[in-house]
Amino acid sequence: MTDDFNKISRREFTALSLAAGVTAATASAAAAADMVDTDVVVTTSSGSCDAALIHPSGKGQWPGVILFVDLFGLRPTMRDMAKRLAANGYTVLVPNPFYRTTKAPGLPMSLDFTSADDRAKIAKVREPLTDQAVMSDSTAYVKFLDSQAMVHKKAKMGVFGYCMGGPMTMQAAAANPARIGAGASFHGGGLVTDKPDSPHLKVPQMKGQFYFAIATNDDQRQPDAKTKLAEAFKAANLPEKQEVYDGCQHGWCVKDMPMGPDGKPLYNEAGAERAWGELTALYKRAVV
Repeated sequence: MTDDFNKISRREFTALSLAAGVTAATASAAAAADMVDTDVVVTTSSGSCDAALIHPSGKGQWPGVILFVDLFGLRPTMRDMAKRLAANGYTVLVPNPFYRTTKAPGLPMSLDFTSADDRAKIAKVREPLTDQAVMSDSTAYVKFLDSQAMVHKKAKMGVFGYCMGGPMTMQAAAANPARIGAGASFHGGGLVTDKPDSPHLKVPQMKGQFYFAIATNDDQRQPDAKTKLAEAFKAANLPEKQEVYDGCQHGWCVKDMPMGPDGKPLYNEAGAERAWGELTALYKRAVV
């Protein structure tokens, strides 16, 4: 068998590898399609938050996970990502972060960031999302998950987020250290700021390990953020891993991202799959 394997050409090996990847992706999509997807309402100190609750079918119990969405809100793409993760054996809650001002999704994908009117729309829905509000909301999400029959309450929870959802994962971990065992931020913005409520200053309050997937252009804008994050986690004696994804721009992990300023797609499939692999590996280690 070894001799036969050695006779496989590079072209044949590539074809076999591609076929295996297609098969795995197809199987993952099929598994995700079988997930239970329910609209729910989470009661918070500020009102009623509309959300999606996604989990495998059956009467099992699975670790709870919170998905913090990006600026474009709770929409089909985010539900699909939650379904994909749930297929690995998790109960995933996807809240509408803008519930104080609008129902999901909240903002259209057609936003023009150069338009003053559209920037005003963004500011309106984001204004209520103060540090205190996000931390309070995250505690309500954790309590909601722990009240669900399909959540394994003795297991640690996970959090992961995209764009503005990146810092929310850190705020949630700081607000709920006894429950959140792992977090992941993908092209997260505002992880390190000069404000007293900067997410990186909350690391001492956390007890979970973290993974940070950083866009090339985000790193170029704030190259020292990596150092400050690393120092904060080292001082707290918490595991963390950071990677700058070469050639991947802000938003590269999400399939329905609009085109970038250069007219090229922001979504990068290879980079997104690599990032997804880091997420699932992290959860296998820490969300147990």
